[in-house]
Amino acid sequence: MGKPLEVTDQNFDEVLGQNPLVLVDFWAEWCAPCRMIAPILEELAQEYEGKVLVAKLDVDENPKTAMRFRVMSIPTVILFKNGQPVEVLVGAQPKRNFQAKLEKHLPPSA
Repeated sequence: MGKPLEVTDQNFDEVLGQNPLVLVDFWAEWCAPCRMIAPILEELAQEYEGKVLVAKLDVDENPKTAMRFRVMSIPTVILFKNGQPVEVLVGAQPKRNFQAKLEKHLPPSA
């Protein structure tokens, strides 16, 4: 796959069950900082393919899930581990911040 998966209110829980680690970007088309981090998330989707599922949820089209996780400002990126939120990053961040959060939750390499 190698690119972020678009998720909706309808398939959100199903997507969380597809991988132990799911990084979800809560974003909107009109949000400039969201557009700034989009290329970073695409890179992460490629670099962590097979380890982390990277997903994007448009908060304008899917308000139920955004409300469920109390997303108040965007971009908000939440890392889910086994279906539970474990890390939250709010606002545009450098790639290294996302990598640090992911690396904390990846199993040690053999």
